[in-house]
Amino acid sequence: MVAERRAGSGPKKLTRNSHETHMKLLSGGQSGVDRAVLDVAIARGIDYGGWCPKNGWAEDLSALPGLLAKYPHLKETPFADPAQRTEWNVRDADACMIVIAAGGLAVSKGTALAEELAHRHRKPLLVVDLGNPEPVEHAALWLRVQQRRLGADLVVAIGGPRESEAPGIYTRATAFIHAMLDATASLT
Repeated sequence: MVAERRAGSGPKKLTRNSHETHMKLLSGGQSGVDRAVLDVAIARGIDYGGWCPKNGWAEDLSALPGLLAKYPHLKETPFADPAQRTEWNVRDADACMIVIAAGGLAVSKGTALAEELAHRHRKPLLVVDLGNPEPVEHAALWLRVQQRRLGADLVVAIGGPRESEAPGIYTRATAFIHAMLDATASLT
């Protein structure tokens, strides 16, 4: 990864690693892990997309246009039910990753649903517990294997609990995703 910054040019812009060139990250945009995915993708110049509930709803962005103002690559589902968003993101992905912390899958019905849907749709799935030893290395290796198995233009849905379900998960997930992508690049 190369960081570039010119005096007075505003926030630093991160350029892509070669393994990120064709990869696309999907997320539903909810606060917490979903939002971390989108913000990391934008910061690194990685293509992103996914489905969000009708009107761009998220627990912290409930007024129109909701998520769609900040994340224009997201598409609205026909219904406001977040379960539809979760299913469509899993359906449209080549592989799925769920990022959790203390409390595991039990803290979030939506995250548990994502796990169930990944199995139902027969998607490769990795559940990363940020409390386990070496989650970055394990996830980076899994991601590299998926890229080799499914192609460089891999579409990965990454999700996990909302910020209200796992306070602090946004910050931890952001750091984890950046580190995972860096570690994946070192495996080439």
